[in-house]
Amino acid sequence: MTVLLVALGAALGAPLRYLTDRAIQSRHDSLFPWGTFTVNITGSAILGFLTGLPADATVTALAGTGFCGALTTYSTFSYETLRLAQNGARLYALANVAASVVAGLGAAYGGLALAHAIAR
Repeated sequence: MTVLLVALGAALGAPLRYLTDRAIQSRHDSLFPWGTFTVNITGSAILGFLTGLPADATVTALAGTGFCGALTTYSTFSYETLRLAQNGARLYALANVAASVVAGLGAAYGGLALAHAIAR
């Protein structure tokens, strides 16, 4: 049953990641990978929020592992950062790494704090 919940969550998260990435990136005339950055920060906030709620194996499998796991993408982040560096856009590559780590941790903390505030 858990595997099916993870698969269902991933079936929702993966297309949403793709569509969101394309929609956001098409609105920017920049080398910076805004689409991937956005889905990764959003996923971090959602996962932080879920972590702050009382543990529920069903929600964790469906929304945490499945949805957030498919929504966020470390592999694309790594690939895009490497391509920026290889193409001479080292400042963009460095900015992508720094901003993604700082914003991702901040978003996760914000989601966690929100869940704690709501759960009180």
